[in-house]
Amino acid sequence: MTNPHDPYVRVRGAREHNLRGVDVDIPRDVVAVFTGVSGSGKSSLAFGTLYAEAQRRYLESVAPYARRLIHQVGAPKVGEITGLPPAVSLQQRRAAPTARSSVGTVTGLSNSLRMLFSRVGHYPPGAARLDSDAFSPNTAAGACPECHGLGRVHRTSEKLLVPDPSLSVREGAIAAWPGAWQGKNLRDVLDALGHDVDRPWRELPPADREWILFTDEQPVVTVHPVREAGRIQRPYEGTYMSARRYVMKTFADSKSATLRAKAEHFLTSAPCPACGGGRLRPEALAVTVGGRTIAELAGLPLTGLVGLLPTDDEPARVLTGDLTSRITPVVELGLGYLSLDRSAPSLSAGELQRLRLATQLRSGLFGVVYVLDEPSAGLHPADTEALLTVLERLKAAGNSVFAVEHDLAVMGGADWIVDVGPLAGEHGGRVLYSGPVPGLAEVPDSATARYLFDRSPAPARAPRTPRGTLTVGPVTRHNLRGVTAGFPLGVLTAVTGVSGSGKSTLIGAITEEVPGVGRLVAVDQKPIGRTPRSNLATYTGLFDVVRKVFAATGAARERGYGVGRFSFNVPGGRCETCQGEGFVSVELLFLPTTYAPCPDCGGARYNPETLEVAYRGRSIAEVLDLTVEEAAGFFADTPAAARSLAALLDVGLGYLRLGQPATELSGGEAQRIKLASELQRARRGATVYLLDEPTTGLHPADVAVLMRQVHGLADAGHTVIVVEHDMAVVAQADHVIDLGPGGGEAGGRIVAAGPPAEVARAADSATAPYLARALDGAVRR
Repeated sequence: MTNPHDPYVRVRGAREHNLRGVDVDIPRDVVAVFTGVSGSGKSSLAFGTLYAEAQRRYLESVAPYARRLIHQVGAPKVGEITGLPPAVSLQQRRAAPTARSSVGTVTGLSNSLRMLFSRVGHYPPGAARLDSDAFSPNTAAGACPECHGLGRVHRTSEKLLVPDPSLSVREGAIAAWPGAWQGKNLRDVLDALGHDVDRPWRELPPADREWILFTDEQPVVTVHPVREAGRIQRPYEGTYMSARRYVMKTFADSKSATLRAKAEHFLTSAPCPACGGGRLRPEALAVTVGGRTIAELAGLPLTGLVGLLPTDDEPARVLTGDLTSRITPVVELGLGYLSLDRSAPSLSAGELQRLRLATQLRSGLFGVVYVLDEPSAGLHPADTEALLTVLERLKAAGNSVFAVEHDLAVMGGADWIVDVGPLAGEHGGRVLYSGPVPGLAEVPDSATARYLFDRSPAPARAPRTPRGTLTVGPVTRHNLRGVTAGFPLGVLTAVTGVSGSGKSTLIGAITEEVPGVGRLVAVDQKPIGRTPRSNLATYTGLFDVVRKVFAATGAARERGYGVGRFSFNVPGGRCETCQGEGFVSVELLFLPTTYAPCPDCGGARYNPETLEVAYRGRSIAEVLDLTVEEAAGFFADTPAAARSLAALLDVGLGYLRLGQPATELSGGEAQRIKLASELQRARRGATVYLLDEPTTGLHPADVAVLMRQVHGLADAGHTVIVVEHDMAVVAQADHVIDLGPGGGEAGGRIVAAGPPAEVARAADSATAPYLARALDGAVRR
């Protein structure tokens, strides 16, 4: 029997993912960090086991009917957990927020401000009182009907759509139209409608030019394609779409960021003429508080907003008090420069994470476990100090804080450390140490201990010599005001600065159109796929090679199986019961939906006939179940496969399975897969690589592996630009551009630029003291 006053959370027999029957005891009422290399099993322990079990227990107390309406994560694979309080999870959100999401909606501050205007706002004489929904640009009741609550309208013009009027339509005068077959189809349709597609654009009658570019009509006409030698092309029914309609449709609806960005080139954006950018209906913009509209107050920095809130009567005092108490923790976390209407997509990952933490700070919960997913991700060392203060405050309020973490400063500031490892995947899944931080120094197998207690950085490198400069700017966007930056070509440059100083905005201005860029490769942390059908093998192109290998076997040729037979995404070779997913969902009504292996294929994804074809004794399903490390040996003599697998091993992903669904990968893993796919390509001349916080989500041991590849690219003459907060990485750069000195309006300018040692001496740089510390380590060594 367990002691009811036992101060520990005790886990027995945890088997989630790669955990090997883990037993561990963690005290409550402490800041505990879970560490280990990427893929070691720390998230499986913190989130997959502890948080999942806490949520399951809480939901057991909810009425069964209500439980059906809540997303349930299901019971973890664990023998027993005792002493576990209710838990609140703060995970990294991988999905990008929408344009309608803002600082106000993320924090809930917008709701309080709308209530203030609804209840105590000053209305024009005779105007009816409005509900709080009427002050939201995201509801039908409040949104300006002209711009649908976005505050801006997008328009186009003949000059934008046809930059070179000396060309004919057939020669590509309408630059906004798509390329390849789709563009040819629109030209053929126009020809079939009787328009002259071979005359220079400027010679066409104005009425025809107007109709071709701007009509909303979509006539359908029979197209007779021009016959080409060796190709039979039959007539077909083609639908016309004007250039404006195509651009607007692509910009509004396309899922492809590249296509949307291309469409944006042909549009001008201006404040909506109806609401003046206020996003609301006239009735809502006529209501004021302290002489200002809700749009004007939402545009002020939070620090400036507090002093303008009314306290004239009791309702105003109550609503203002609520709003102020919500703003205070946001300001304490160093985000007072943000305004409520600042759109969420323009925020850095660090800013978003701190906004969600601020919301939790105010909640005043007591006796819960906060399970945090890398709270320091995207934070500058100066911001990490503010974060440690917040974690201590959560603990002081009577809560336990369990954080999955890679940052050495957060590890060092914790009360308790749980180190999982020793390596990743099947080589991990064991708890190497659970106890006070200093004790980890005595664990020889721990990769974490090597970095936590030996702070000396990598040996000093001989600086590379640039072969020119890439000049970007002047950039005026978000908080950058006419900033011009010079990036040396052929070397490694680190862009630094506190969260919100303008780093991502600056490197976002580097496009293939900038003179001197040539080929550009941006490697970010966005998911490599949104469904379990997308995986490591499909993204890297490795799956195509594997399918060709299977199609070339004697058994496949005898049966007439082509490459398509070995895909689980199309009918033919896949199991049709689960449609190639490998599992079926079982609805349990009042319990979480359970996913069980498919009863017909047992999780193999393919039908029995396909699985009868073997290559070196393994079926296609067994090959997909291999780790990258195992597959490298299996395909050692298949050059195309060996190249992909070697690139994945080089970035430290040997523990992942070939068929591992994209949805199971972390942002750091997704970024390294993208880097590996780039590394396996044949070199095509000097390239500019942009890496936005490549070390986020990586253990220092994984950072060392990644940096070997980054240095390899720069040594080969490529230009590598990294946005980075890890000072050990910044210290290894050839050139540093530091933005700041603060975030938001207090940032947005280049504080210092030059070699790391020079930037470390900059007077008003928030980065300098931390960079100096990292460089001093090299001297001590």
